[in-house]
Amino acid sequence: MTAQNSATLPTTIAVNNPVRRGTALALLGVVAFSLTFPATAWGLESFGPWSLVALRSVLAAAIAGAFLLARRVPLPAREHRVGLAVVAAGVVVGFPMLTTLALTTSTTSHAAVVVGLLPLTTAALSALRTGARPSRAFWVAALAGAAVVIAFTLAQSGGALSAGDAYLFGALLVCAAGYTEGGRLARTLPGWQVIGWALVLCLPLSLAGSVAGLAYEPVHLTGHGLAGLIWAAAGSTFLGLYVWYRGMAEIGAPRASQLQLAQPLLTLVWSVALLGEHLSPAAPAAACGVLVCIAVTQRVK
Repeated sequence: MTAQNSATLPTTIAVNNPVRRGTALALLGVVAFSLTFPATAWGLESFGPWSLVALRSVLAAAIAGAFLLARRVPLPAREHRVGLAVVAAGVVVGFPMLTTLALTTSTTSHAAVVVGLLPLTTAALSALRTGARPSRAFWVAALAGAAVVIAFTLAQSGGALSAGDAYLFGALLVCAAGYTEGGRLARTLPGWQVIGWALVLCLPLSLAGSVAGLAYEPVHLTGHGLAGLIWAAAGSTFLGLYVWYRGMAEIGAPRASQLQLAQPLLTLVWSVALLGEHLSPAAPAAACGVLVCIAVTQRVK
């Protein structure tokens, strides 16, 4: 090997290293997801909750449809359509709708801690769906994480669950179901196509919801409101999932899930920096507690 070739070899390896590339993509996805709640809070400054969710889905479906057309992706096979409907109901409709309704009464920092339980909820539903048998230590850690979140929500709401908490716990279940089914479909379809077709599948419902929402909910356009809508649609719903699935394909689901541990903490940072929220001492403590429980499940399952 010549001196010139040896000098350029490290650069070539760095560029073509799939682990580094996959890690960078997955991290970009985590950052995009961490901004979802602040973007939603901004969007609610201009739109009602039903209008915001419907418009977000319409814009994301338009972007996904353009990608699918540009890549000339064939229509999904019939055996995939029920699974895509589950993904659409959970990820495209259920989770955005329930979390948006929750954010009309809850702070983004509170929602970030509760929804930080999503990886554990997804793992539990996935085990039930696939018949897998995680270890006893996995379930102990998962239940501990759930206990931390429940104790946090009860402490924050004076000993009883609020309507916002009910929406957030419902969002956990429907999103976990959508993630589980999406993970199953991603074994035979590229992950970005799974979310792309789920968005397109919901387009007629999203268009109808947009018309109805805009007719009955007041609209007060602001810069924050428009920025929140655009990011929730293009950044969180499409770009975030696109780079997340690409990164996960490069480095694998276990390593990618480790990166997602930072998401609730990042959302807490955004809630202070972008929304000016004041964190209670319990919020970062509970988020760290959930993070530890998730880390344990990743090591013992």
